[in-house]
Amino acid sequence: MTTPDPNAPLILTLALNAEAAAFFNALRQAHFPPARNYLAAHLTLFHHLPGPRRAEITEQLRARCRELAPLPLQVAGVQFLGQGVAYRLESAAVEELHRELQTRWLADLTPQDQQRRRPHVTVQNKVPTAVARALHEQLTAGFTPFAALGTGLQLWAYRGGPWEALATFAFGG
Repeated sequence: MTTPDPNAPLILTLALNAEAAAFFNALRQAHFPPARNYLAAHLTLFHHLPGPRRAEITEQLRARCRELAPLPLQVAGVQFLGQGVAYRLESAAVEELHRELQTRWLADLTPQDQQRRRPHVTVQNKVPTAVARALHEQLTAGFTPFAALGTGLQLWAYRGGPWEALATFAFGG
């Protein structure tokens, strides 16, 4: 792994249990435009944390994640995005963790990251509206809510396209 630009923005995502990740990744492989599908399915918590604070943020995440048990999630519905489709996730525990981190990092957050998070996992994006609408109808027709788990946090460096994985912090150690 190369050393990232120390000023590259950082992205923080929630890692999902293997079964949920496999479910979302299979849909992403089937429906995401291949030229744009260079990431596994993910749930973004923060889009732009300050790269120069990487060491401090890493230590804060490492310490906090050791204290947390896996976070329960409910995959609650299918969401139409206009040019794509996502699954809406609900979790009081994830909301609480997000608010805690928001408070800790508030002075460094972009307006986007200062907002309330609406957790979702995108399985299709940047397609014509009619294609997205058809997939939304198909997935909604067969949808049954199900449980998933957040198993840790993942820190990434943003490089204008593909993300570079920097660290994974498992909950409980």
